[in-house]
Amino acid sequence: MVEKSEGAEGGPGEFPGFDPKAVEPYVVKDPHTLAINLARALEHLGQAATQWLAAHDRGEVPDDAADPVTDLVKTLAEVAQYWVSDPKRTLEAQTLLLSSYMGIWTRTLAQMTGQPVIEPDTLPKDKRFADEDWTKNPFFAFLRQAYQVTSSWAEKLVTEADGLDDHTRMKATFYVRQLTAALSPANFALTNPEVYRHTVATSGANLVEGMRMLAEDMAAGGGELRLRHTDHKQFKIGENLAMTSGKVIAQSEVCEVIQYDPSTETVLKRPLLIVPPWINKFYILDLTPQKSFIKWCVDQGHTVFVISWVNPDERHAQKDWEAYIEEGVEFALETVEKATGERQVNAIGYCVGGTLLAATLALHAQKKDRRIASATFLTTQVDFTLAGDLKVFVDEEQLAAIEKQMSKSGYLEGSRMANAFNMLRASELIWPYVVSNYLMGKEPLPFDLLYWNADSTRMAAANHAYYLRNCYLDNTLSKGEMKLGGRVLSLKDVKVPVYNLATKEDHIAPPRSVFKGSALFGGPVEYVLSGSGHIAGVVNPPDKQKYQYWTNGKPHGQFEDWVAKARETKGSWWPHWHAWIEKRSKERVDARTPGGSALNAIADAPGTYVLERV
Repeated sequence: MVEKSEGAEGGPGEFPGFDPKAVEPYVVKDPHTLAINLARALEHLGQAATQWLAAHDRGEVPDDAADPVTDLVKTLAEVAQYWVSDPKRTLEAQTLLLSSYMGIWTRTLAQMTGQPVIEPDTLPKDKRFADEDWTKNPFFAFLRQAYQVTSSWAEKLVTEADGLDDHTRMKATFYVRQLTAALSPANFALTNPEVYRHTVATSGANLVEGMRMLAEDMAAGGGELRLRHTDHKQFKIGENLAMTSGKVIAQSEVCEVIQYDPSTETVLKRPLLIVPPWINKFYILDLTPQKSFIKWCVDQGHTVFVISWVNPDERHAQKDWEAYIEEGVEFALETVEKATGERQVNAIGYCVGGTLLAATLALHAQKKDRRIASATFLTTQVDFTLAGDLKVFVDEEQLAAIEKQMSKSGYLEGSRMANAFNMLRASELIWPYVVSNYLMGKEPLPFDLLYWNADSTRMAAANHAYYLRNCYLDNTLSKGEMKLGGRVLSLKDVKVPVYNLATKEDHIAPPRSVFKGSALFGGPVEYVLSGSGHIAGVVNPPDKQKYQYWTNGKPHGQFEDWVAKARETKGSWWPHWHAWIEKRSKERVDARTPGGSALNAIADAPGTYVLERV
């Protein structure tokens, strides 16, 4: 509904329903200062461009990586082929879009004449358009509606195109969403009312500051944009992140093993070994003390050991999955036994660390190795049939390009994976920061999780190639075809009790995918569904009382049926997991010091490997 302003039906040349005062924030008050600031902003933009050109001239940006633009054009061409191959289909598609545009034009004219305007329910709610002028101002309202209608139309073209295989349709959907996210009118200074008003109010000072940050971020990325999500100066590992007290008690070429100091007089007899992903650093489980899963486990009486993976370089090029098992998981198990005298452990695997742990368990089953007495998987996939949007980046052509690139350096740059993860949530992790940082000129606020997210790691060539091919491309672990150590692995051989946690809004390890993988284990599985996503659903301390989790016993039947009958519990899943552990072994012994009498401390936690930055 648009209210009429005073005098809206007044003199000649005025639009009924149009309030002249609404234009005031968009009228330039100081054109001289604005012109000077625009020149300064262009100077900073030129510095950013120079950084980009210089990096390419020096050959520091590889040219043989998979070209996303080529793949995008090729994929969307297959969608276009379906619609243009039949004149009738072409006409239907055009008619649908044009009729929607006519509706927008009709509503815009009505709004300009002061008539009530009711938008159709088909237009989605979108927090990018929260500013009231996206609705009240006819110009911005027209832009928003045209964008929303066009975006929905483009996605519909993909979903209704026949003859596409599943992978092509998934890629087309992903690329369309990337394009529509990038082309949103909210991303441009002249079509975003909030940015426009702020530019006028500051006489362009926001653009000067924004382009300065852009030049800095381009320099920080060595000629590639390293988009800042938080104020990095506010965090330091070991000082206000990863602060849980402990010692590095063993080190191999691929990992350090950390044992944490006890905080209780007695501890559970069976130690706890955590296998984090090597795609990110382990301290996501040890952020601030208030958010630290590791500290919470220590406070419950667990003797906690954590693998801190090396940030690999060319020296680790040939370190494959077998090496990460032997020099990582097996090395850590041996370290735990030396430090505590205990042969059996409870193990936790997070994300790809969980996939590696599952493969280790299958290998142990064939060797009659019973050192891992229970396994907890956090947002872990072992069956990649229903894997998330990361599958977009994995097909034979793209894999070949990645492998060619890694063969030259011995690793995959951490920025490649970081960019891929950000693209999965471009409307949350890319474009809002582009607008806030570079157009509004605002420094991002301190946020520990986003600092960790930007602290990316490299991937050893052999390890990463094995993971992509055997998991995402060929799905060999789920098929019983994965080969490690001269053996063919089957998860049916894994009889230890499993606690399998999925998160409801996970875009990396979707809950349906985790649920499907539960059926592959040969022993009892407790499937638990947590609220929120891949990180927040896991890092959810009990005292915060955020989110919830669902339980329904064994994961039998269809995922939807399991969810329909599941019992919801408010708060964190952490206490539920701890009770599950104690149900299987609650015997306690005197608290243990790191290393015991057998091992000496190499360094204080969080160690040295975690400090290596790319």
